[in-house]
Parts: sequence; structure tokens; C-alpha cells
Amino acid sequence: MSSLRVGKVGVLALLALGLAAVLPLRPWASLAAGCGGRGLHIPPSPKITAMLGQVSAAQLHTYDAGLVSFGNRNTLSAQDDPTFGIGAARDYIFDQFQQIAATSGGRMTVELQSYVQEPASRIPVPTTITNVVATLHGTQPESTGRVYVVSGHYDSRCTDVLNTTCLAPGADDDASGVSAVLELARVMAQQPFDATIVFMAVAGEEQGLYGSTHFVQVAKAAGTNIAGMLDNDIVGTANGADPNTIRLFSEGVPTDETPAEAALRQSIGGESDAPARQLARYAKEVADNDATGMHIMLIARRDRFLRGGDQIPFLQNGYRSAVRFTEMRENFKHQHQDVRVEDGVQFGDLIEFVDFDYLAGVTRVNLATLASLADAPAQPANVKIVASTLTNKTTLTWSANSEPDLAGYVVVWRKTTDPVWTSSKLVGNVTTVTLPKSKDNFTFGVQAVDSDGNVSPATFPTPQF
Repeated sequence: MSSLRVGKVGVLALLALGLAAVLPLRPWASLAAGCGGRGLHIPPSPKITAMLGQVSAAQLHTYDAGLVSFGNRNTLSAQDDPTFGIGAARDYIFDQFQQIAATSGGRMTVELQSYVQEPASRIPVPTTITNVVATLHGTQPESTGRVYVVSGHYDSRCTDVLNTTCLAPGADDDASGVSAVLELARVMAQQPFDATIVFMAVAGEEQGLYGSTHFVQVAKAAGTNIAGMLDNDIVGTANGADPNTIRLFSEGVPTDETPAEAALRQSIGGESDAPARQLARYAKEVADNDATGMHIMLIARRDRFLRGGDQIPFLQNGYRSAVRFTEMRENFKHQHQDVRVEDGVQFGDLIEFVDFDYLAGVTRVNLATLASLADAPAQPANVKIVASTLTNKTTLTWSANSEPDLAGYVVVWRKTTDPVWTSSKLVGNVTTVTLPKSKDNFTFGVQAVDSDGNVSPATFPTPQF
């Protein structure tokens, strides 16, 4: 697979040319023909490549073992026991984040976000639920208010979701996800990023997504611009499937779609172009490569059958760019099970079943995605496809980005039946373009690119009649 990423001078020069011909390959990206249908490919920058090399399977094992050591992390378990229960796990994660923050040059802050959940489903008594949140603040004034969240849940359970004394190691579900979040924070804390990244471990997931719901409610009330969310839940082993592939779930029709949006979608399409689906495509563009050592299997569903995760409260509350990573083949004998042996078969979510080399690969996928998002410009806003007249051409318009290092824009397109972007054109620092391709036959998007070649996810246009 060949690709080329150019630096600031190269991008500016190419944009200045105002290339008239459609480029089969972006100057910093390639169409990965014969590479499992990966579509357009953006290789990692030297900065990202260096960070990918710092991800450690041994460190991930240390984090996971630390969480497993607390025996039972049920949300209803002890909050004040230093060696057993949810409180001990909370304090461990908080301490790890604080140690990491000390390496950030003051850019990372750590907090315990707590509230009391009154009796509700799977919550029989008033219970304090605490999210542990580390925020790596962006350094570009125009971008620091743009936030990306990466999350895992640190609570665990046995067969009985209300049992607070059983052995519930939760090594894969979801100490693996929390370990990945901690490792991401450790590696990324020492680097500056334009936008802000939140590394979060939530509680209450097994009881009903309570911790993530509270985080979203607080963020929504504060008007926080969460531009993307990556949930990591059960990401610790391939269970005999492809050891280099991770599933990425994303919804096509927004959970909170309005009746007007539904009517428009029924008219012109877009069932596979919601913000979550664009984020998933973007992750495949920037993180499905030799540098991460992983392939991403795009799953066109919000989540698995009969299951759900912490991305859902985001989707339900207007934060439409939220997706979920989950390992290739789940072993249900190692999820939500009392630790036991039956007929010679080991049940229970034990650390011996976690593959930390696989988890390191998943962590690298998250890192490449997060770092690319946080250093790229924001997705273009107010993207429109002109539909006021009948024509076999396509005219797109959008609002100008505000970043001082913005270099220009890229138009991407694909056949309406293709899952990923397959073609692109670098159009320069403009806010309108006309292409000699019929809008009836293709799906289009617009990306922003900065002077270092960092590219945003695509924005799907809405019609301008």
C-alpha cells in the first residue's frame, strides 16, 4: 500500500495550484486498492508515529491487573474500602491520572465527577456514582473548545448484577477499555494538541449507563462542544478470530433525528451518513494501517444485538459523533458470569483471557484516531449541496473555518452503495466548488485540511433548494 504525506510547504503549494483535475489520490492520502476495501488512507504524521511506538502491552497489563485486584467493582459495592470494591478502583484510576497529569506541563487536569443516583433500575438504594475524568486541554485558542472524549467503564459485575461481594474481576469487561484509556492518557499527555481531549473512566455502566448519562447531561447543560466520542468496551482479546481486527460500531440514522430530518432523508438519502458514521469512516482512514498494525471492521449498527454501551447517552442527547470499539469475537462465558468451572470449562472474566498485544493494537487505533482529530481543523460547517436546479453537475458550498493554520478543503465522494470514501479532490481555500459529477449518482462530503496536512472528518451536505 503506497501513500504520501506532505508537509506544510507541500500542502500550501498544492492548494495554491488550484488543481483542476480530479485527483485519484490525495497528496497526503492514497486510495488503498487491494487492501481490504480500506478506501482513502491518511498515513500518520511523524508525531503520531512516535506516540504509536510508545504504547506498551506491559503497561496495559499493569493497569488491568491493578483494576482486577479490587475483586468486585460493582457500582453498588464498597466505596470506602481501600482494597475491595468500586471505591478502591475509583481511587486507583484517579491516582494513575494524577501521576500522568504531572507529566503534561500543566495541560492536563483531573477530577472526580460524582452525583447521587436515586433508586432506579438496578439501583435499589441511593448510590454515589463517580466518573474519573482527565482533561488534556487544547493549545490552539480557536480549537480548545472543541472536545473529543475517549471512554471505558470501570465497574464490573457477576451473573447477578446486584451481587456486590462475589468475585467480579471484569478483566475484559471493561478493565481492558479503562486500561486503554489510561495508556492513551499516559502517552498523549506530554504532547500538545490543538483541540481538547477528555480521557474518562465511568461507573454505573452495568447498572444502566448511569455514569456516562450524567457526564453527558453536565456537558450538555454547559454547552460543551463534544465533536467526537470513542467508547472502548470489551476490547481485550480477539478470542480466536482475526488477531489484528477490531470492530467499530456506528449508527447511520441519528438516534435523535427530527421529523423534518427524517422527511429529508427519505427524499434524498443519507441513511449511512450521520456524524457517527463519518467518525467511523475517519477512524478507518487514519488508523487502519501498518503503523497501528490493525484493521477496523466497520459495523453499520449502533451496537450489538441485545447490548448497549456508553456511546448511547451521547447519541441520545445531541452528540451524534459517538461510536463503540468492541473486540472481534466475544466469549460470553467470560462476560457477566460468576467465576467457576463447569464440566471442565472455566467461566468468568479473568485476566488470563486478555491478550495484551491485541489490546495494545486497539489502543494504537484509538491513539491514531484521537490525535488526528485533535490536531486537525474542525469539520466544515453549513455544508450545502445546491439542489435548486436540475443539472448533471454538483455544486457544494460551506462556511469558512476559523483556524489560523487552515490551508483549504478537500471534497470526497463515493458511490451511494460504497461504505467508505473512494475518491477526492483538493479544491483549495475556497467555500464553493462545482464538480462535473451528478449529485444523483454519488454521495459527497467536505473535509478541512491545515498547513501540516492534518485532515478533518468529512461533513455530509444537506440540500440547498
